[in-house]
Amino acid sequence: MKNNENEPISFWLKFTNFFRSKTTQKYSRVTYHVAWNILLLFIIVLVLGFSFAGGVGAGYFAALVKDEPIRTKDELKKDIYNYEEASDLYFADNIFLGKLKSDLEREEITIDEMSPHLLNAIIATEDEYFNEHEGVVPKAVMRAIFQEMTNAPVQSGGSTLTQQLIKNQILTNEVSFDRKAKEILLALRVENFLEKDEILQAYLNVSTFGRNSSGQNIAGVQSAAKGIFGIDAKDLSIPQAAFIAGLAQSPFRYTPYTQKAELKSPEGIEPGLVRLKTVLKRMRDGNYLTEQEYNDALNYDITKDFIGPKTAPSKVYPWLVVELEERAIEVLSNILAEQSGYEKADLEKDNDLKEQYTTLARRELKQNNYKVHSTINKDMYDKMQKVVRNYEYYGRDKPQEVTDPESGEKVTVQEPVETGAILIENKTGKILSFVGGRNFDREQTNHATSAKRPNGSTMKPLLVYAPAFELGYISPGSVGINVPISIGGWQPKNAGEGYTGLTNARQALVNSYNIPAVSYYMGILNQRPATYLDKMGFTSLIDIDYSIPSLALGTPTNGVTVEENVNAFTTFANDGQFIDAYMIDKIEAKDGTVIYQHEAAPVEVFSPQTAYLTLDIMRDVISNGTARYLNGRLSFSSDWAGKTGTTNNTEDAWFVATNPNVTFGTWIGYDTPKRIDNKYKGLTYSQRNIKLWASLVNSAYSVNPDLIGPKGKFEKPAGVVTRSFCSISGLLPSDACSNAGLVETDLFNVKYVPTKVDHSFINGQYVYAGGGRYLAHSQTPSEFTSGGYMLNPEYLDKIGGKYIKNINDLLSKYNTTGNMIVTGSTLSDNGKTPAAPTLALNGSSINWNSHPERDVVGYRIYSNGQRVASIRSNESLAFSIQNGTYYVTAVDIVGKESPPSNAVTKQEVKKQEIPSETVDTSKEQTNQEAKPEEKPVEKPVEKPVEKPVETIPGGTTPETPTEQPANPENQGV
Repeated sequence: MKNNENEPISFWLKFTNFFRSKTTQKYSRVTYHVAWNILLLFIIVLVLGFSFAGGVGAGYFAALVKDEPIRTKDELKKDIYNYEEASDLYFADNIFLGKLKSDLEREEITIDEMSPHLLNAIIATEDEYFNEHEGVVPKAVMRAIFQEMTNAPVQSGGSTLTQQLIKNQILTNEVSFDRKAKEILLALRVENFLEKDEILQAYLNVSTFGRNSSGQNIAGVQSAAKGIFGIDAKDLSIPQAAFIAGLAQSPFRYTPYTQKAELKSPEGIEPGLVRLKTVLKRMRDGNYLTEQEYNDALNYDITKDFIGPKTAPSKVYPWLVVELEERAIEVLSNILAEQSGYEKADLEKDNDLKEQYTTLARRELKQNNYKVHSTINKDMYDKMQKVVRNYEYYGRDKPQEVTDPESGEKVTVQEPVETGAILIENKTGKILSFVGGRNFDREQTNHATSAKRPNGSTMKPLLVYAPAFELGYISPGSVGINVPISIGGWQPKNAGEGYTGLTNARQALVNSYNIPAVSYYMGILNQRPATYLDKMGFTSLIDIDYSIPSLALGTPTNGVTVEENVNAFTTFANDGQFIDAYMIDKIEAKDGTVIYQHEAAPVEVFSPQTAYLTLDIMRDVISNGTARYLNGRLSFSSDWAGKTGTTNNTEDAWFVATNPNVTFGTWIGYDTPKRIDNKYKGLTYSQRNIKLWASLVNSAYSVNPDLIGPKGKFEKPAGVVTRSFCSISGLLPSDACSNAGLVETDLFNVKYVPTKVDHSFINGQYVYAGGGRYLAHSQTPSEFTSGGYMLNPEYLDKIGGKYIKNINDLLSKYNTTGNMIVTGSTLSDNGKTPAAPTLALNGSSINWNSHPERDVVGYRIYSNGQRVASIRSNESLAFSIQNGTYYVTAVDIVGKESPPSNAVTKQEVKKQEIPSETVDTSKEQTNQEAKPEEKPVEKPVEKPVEKPVETIPGGTTPETPTEQPANPENQGV
């Protein structure tokens, strides 16, 4: 039904009719399409915007990492694991000594050698999503970027453990988008290449953890566990693991130790304890701990686990650590140079090249964890250091002016007597132990291996006697002169003026006489005996040393080290072969590969016969020579052979001895050369050094008796024989030598056994003239000659007679009967008849002065024209006379007789009364007691008795216990 037109229409009906209207529907369709298109356009613009922003971001990221090389898996692993780890040092027998001193101590271990609590603590604290993410956590990165761009006051950071590893090992700590972009890229690649355990293991070996109890900076959890708690990382408890994990955030703030190896104060330790609680809370939140474990750890007093200050190996064994480092560097530098195509000789010739490879080798040792195995016996080394610390007979400290390094001013300090010693195994060359000095903090010089000093009389067997034996110039029984000599103005002296005339090689070395040693050395000098020193490892000789006579007494220009000197003596124990001493046995790379193994290279120096002859004499040095003080000071017996040594002005004292197994030597002296006190606490300086030697070798014996004190003796090699000889010459005894009682026996190298009969002494006639004794001429009147045993002038020249200052000093040792003489040469006739002497009457005697002409050998006395006596020129120039007239003539060496002297008359006065005033005094001189009726009685001619040549009393060298200090002019004893 149709509504009435006047009936009102409802609002709802109007609203529905509007949308039903065709007009409305038409416009609605248009509006819908417009709105949809607008929305679609907005969506498109939004998508395009995001795409553009992403493209820009991607482009920016690509620009940031464009210079970063694309590393392969192997390259990336090499970079990740290329962290510094100082090399390990070992005593002999693989006993760990410690880490090489470095700025950062680190010890690498594998993840299965780490406590699970430590792994959990690190993950909970440093990267809670470590096991889920792929190297980066996007929301963390976005948060970090937003905080950086807005300069937010709190910045949480966004680095995962992987990113931190990249930053530590490949990149730097630079704060920039460039570094961060590279870090993200590399972290993604690392996660793609490495397992989670590999990444975590590398991180825990790389990260720094403050300082250890020695005050050293440490890296890696193993060094942290050992350095803080004294245990391995695998044994860490929950609170210990949490404490170490907390150090990673701020290592030097939370570490409990100072640089001075001291435990921090409670206030200084507190930040680390607060951090420990934070780590434990995060471990509990991450369900790594139960509630009980958490509470127990929270209440645990971690401070009682701190091991407290501990001395680093470089402090306990300073000389040893430094020595091993320097020797290892030398070995490695040669290896690196060889790998580059160079030879060792190239480095020795080119200092710049040597320095280059030395630097590389030093870096290798500091970073690449080599294992350096030494020859040093730990127990022997420890005991020797104890002996040195406690020894009380060095001598007094002496003042020395030095320059203060800080102020530059001159100050006076007290300088102590220093010492150096070294023990070497003969057959291998291993250095078993050494003494570098008394106090490393005072003086860092290694007095065993680095300090160079003159070696005094320890040079004699090395340079004089062994080479002279080897060259066949002398044998142990060969004669030598032992009287004052002069060589080109140089006048060497024996210590204490101990001259014996003639001596032999054995006694000369046993008593350390200087003069025979110099004389022997002059006889072989033209054969350059110093080259033997080159073969025995002496490295510091210069050209002049090869020609100076004083080298025989141990005065090399630059000195020698204790190691070189002692090492040379092993040559005698090794049958004449030199085996260079060494301290580095082998070096292993980080992976266990042996890159260096020492190999001995023996050098032939002397024959076994020469070596044994020298040893046999040096046995006597200890039994009854300058080292006899050693007797009774050893706690064991062995076949020792050795030599003492003292230098000019007693500035150095040496003793070196060898037995069949080992060779050991000591030196004492001041760093600034000055005289060592002869007496201190009742002992001479030589005794004090020998006592120190004995104390040190006794300590080594207590460690290894079989090695240090072998029961066996040096074996005499074939070719060493015993023969009789004339002690004056070393030749076969002649009748004259036998008659003189000069036959002795000694050892000889069979190659140089004498084949000629002694010709040093001859039976002959001699005369006295001009204050000396000379061979008689054939024309010399027999009444002025004497017979005896005389040294042959030719032989005298061979033994160094041309250097002797007073030829008559030679035979003081042998001339006990007065029938042996030394003749310097024959006396020449001066070509003229002697002048007449002048007589004087003295009571019943006539006398006259010695004739001024040196060729006059005697005087003839005439009475009443008849010869009544002959007197030699060395006899008393007086003669008792009877009644009669006397005169005297002088006779020269060829028999020419002078005119008569003035006449002297003696006659008897008759017994009668004669007034005194009538006595005639004008007649010739008369003797009032003479009896005219008595005939003159001719005085028998008495054969003069030849007196022994006056000699300088014998003395001892300062190396003997009772000696006086050496003359300052001595060059060596």
